Amino acid sequence: MIDPAETDVATDSPTTSVPLRSCLAVGKLAWDSVSAASLAAARLASAQTQVPDPVRVAVAYSSERHIRFDGEPPCPWAPFSGFFRTSDGWVRTHGNYPHHARALRAALGLGAHADADADRDAVVRALASMPAGVATQAITARGGICVGVMHENPGIDAVLAEEPVVRVDRLSPSPIRPRTWGPTSAPLRGIRVLDLTRVIAGPVATRTLALLGADVLRIDPPHNPELPMQHADTGHGKRSALLDLHQPSQLDVFDRLLADADVIVLGYRPAGLAHLGLEPAALASRHPGIIVARLSAWGFETSSADRRGFDSIVQAASGIAWIESREDGIPGALPAQALDHSAGYLLAAEIMSLLERQSVEGGSWLAETSLRRVAAELLRMPRTAEPNAAESFEPAPHLQTFDFDGGILTTAGPAIAYVGGPDAFAPPRTWGGDAPAWL
Repeated sequence: MIDPAETDVATDSPTTSVPLRSCLAVGKLAWDSVSAASLAAARLASAQTQVPDPVRVAVAYSSERHIRFDGEPPCPWAPFSGFFRTSDGWVRTHGNYPHHARALRAALGLGAHADADADRDAVVRALASMPAGVATQAITARGGICVGVMHENPGIDAVLAEEPVVRVDRLSPSPIRPRTWGPTSAPLRGIRVLDLTRVIAGPVATRTLALLGADVLRIDPPHNPELPMQHADTGHGKRSALLDLHQPSQLDVFDRLLADADVIVLGYRPAGLAHLGLEPAALASRHPGIIVARLSAWGFETSSADRRGFDSIVQAASGIAWIESREDGIPGALPAQALDHSAGYLLAAEIMSLLERQSVEGGSWLAETSLRRVAAELLRMPRTAEPNAAESFEPAPHLQTFDFDGGILTTAGPAIAYVGGPDAFAPPRTWGGDAPAWL
């Protein structure tokens, strides 16, 4: 985590209290994460640091709660996502993506193609009759996502906390890359970033790089569409193209893009990426001087690297959901997808630091973090017995509006802050609507 002693930003000032209500130090985690990215950008821009607005940080850090389309909020959770009682406790499931919802239904013997809205009650009944471990194993085996809601394990968190929040490794030597940074408002101008990420954490990292001037090109498989409002929430300033990397001709297009990339950001499971030749060592061998950044839910140990997961799932499995339980005993959640957002800002900060480092040392580099590692960081921070009395705030001054897909899109503005830095996002673009080519 960022060390306040290395900065001239007053991170312990009362003015830096980020209004996010929680027993855990979510506001401090948000502040540290956004500050890390702000400071890395200020260094590249040779700019003075600036204390971020705590409310602006809160809005950006919980951006998924403020998005609107024609004034209406999207439904954040599908019918098969959420907490469910089991015969011996609770599980949390994630069924926002149709293929995960189908897998959950199939695992519970409910058929894979019935109407989801009509059958949540059937899922409730099925899970109530099963132990949490049995449900988790059955759903996971079918490719669905389910975890038991666990109490925290200080031993695991202590082991995780021995590693940096973002781990950096030198993959191979390569020549120094002298760089001339862009203007103060866009220091990453000229940097090319391939974005192979989904959901929130990776897209927050690449959205931050795009805000600072990088040419960010997101690549998605055509057969697995992103949720429209999820893409709109984190797609600012990036272009979005579709390529099926299992097709040789389209893989050739991707390889040509990769040859001219400075950074590649990976958010898919390592086994799938390895099948396409996109593991970090192979990338560095083929493209000396590349920076590889990657995220996972659970880390990169062999036993956990390919385990599916999302922020809400990691909250449940790490003990956060129990800590945030409601008075009626139902497990709770953080006031933002905090593990996602912090992972994104911290990874963006490390990518910027490595770009700067390359201009002095050269090298091909790997930066990696996981939602579970960020959870361990949050769990080791000071907490309160009751949720802090975070004051209410008005998000409107920190929101932006765009014409988007035939309507009016409202999203959070950026939280990054330094003197002369950008204070507004470029519009998001339609998912899959761009050519797979650099500007």
